[in-house]
Amino acid sequence: MSRHDPAAEAVVDLDAYAHNLSVLGEAARGARMMAVLKADAYGHGLVECARTARANSVSWLGVTTIAEALELREVADEGRILCWLYPPGADFASAVEHDIDLAASSAAQLGEIVAAAAGRRARVHLKVDTGMSRNGALGADWSHLVTAAATAQRKGAIEVVGVWSHLACADEPTHPSVAAQEQVFREAVVELASAGIEPELRHLANSAATLTRPSAHFDLVRVGIASYGLTPAPNVASSSEYGLRPAMTLRARLAHVKRVPAGSGVSYGHTHVTSADTTLGLVPVGYGDGVLRALSNRASVWCAGDRRPIVGRVCMDQFMIDLGDTEIEVGEPVTLFGAGAEGDPTAQDWADAADTISYEVVTRIGGRIERRHLGARA
Repeated sequence: MSRHDPAAEAVVDLDAYAHNLSVLGEAARGARMMAVLKADAYGHGLVECARTARANSVSWLGVTTIAEALELREVADEGRILCWLYPPGADFASAVEHDIDLAASSAAQLGEIVAAAAGRRARVHLKVDTGMSRNGALGADWSHLVTAAATAQRKGAIEVVGVWSHLACADEPTHPSVAAQEQVFREAVVELASAGIEPELRHLANSAATLTRPSAHFDLVRVGIASYGLTPAPNVASSSEYGLRPAMTLRARLAHVKRVPAGSGVSYGHTHVTSADTTLGLVPVGYGDGVLRALSNRASVWCAGDRRPIVGRVCMDQFMIDLGDTEIEVGEPVTLFGAGAEGDPTAQDWADAADTISYEVVTRIGGRIERRHLGARA
């Protein structure tokens, strides 16, 4: 970073993103791939990642909301897009008009989609709850949804493109729920077939199942966190062990440097007190920019060739790091987290320190932090 760079930026390596898609494609050979781009591509940039995915032959994009799907259509993405979460009264009409695939988790929701389509043929993926107890139809409700879908399809109101579900514990491959959910999913597919519905796509696998459970690949895998280079199963293997490259590096520059004596309290509440004379550096980002407050006194950053601990509480706009006796000037670059290749902390390191998951670390980065995209697709 130069003197003219912003105070903080998230640098996204689109070549790393493309590499990760290739690794995941090899793992799921024989199945199509959906690149999951919800929440601004997990904080990496919706449009930029969508274009990179399409350039790397990814046939499906997945988002949560209709608004996200419409944003992709506005930038001329004409490929297949699925969105899956919305409140009653959502703008299904616009989704159908723009040829966006919709998920239906109940007969009532399917009825809303059909009514909003107003004579157009809606493309629908039926979601079955196989044991996560979140979205999707369960038990008798699934049977009602199947019956309603069969009727609507016979009338030409919908095309049932897919049947899908979501695994609760795929990051723990030996957890008994994984096999149990897969079996329930297979039974749901059989029930669909008995009703005369044989969808083009059966999809169950998320990132973790894509890498660890070939039997769950079916026709399509949905890759999210792993596509951004972060391990979906940290207790099984690291990103590098899976061959993944973290795509985001969060950088800043020191805004202030000062020498303080032993016994100095640092930041709110004096939760850290210096044990010796030391130098403190101020990093000008905080929880207002998505840096987790839970990292206070628990994580580190990379500065001047070494890891430097975060000391004291993370504030809304800033936090402090202990530089020891190293002579460092204002403006020195700081890597908050990155690919880890040079010893810098990774998003997974920060997640471990904050007792959370890497998904939260990268998706929270926002506020005043600028994004810069690198690579062939930038």
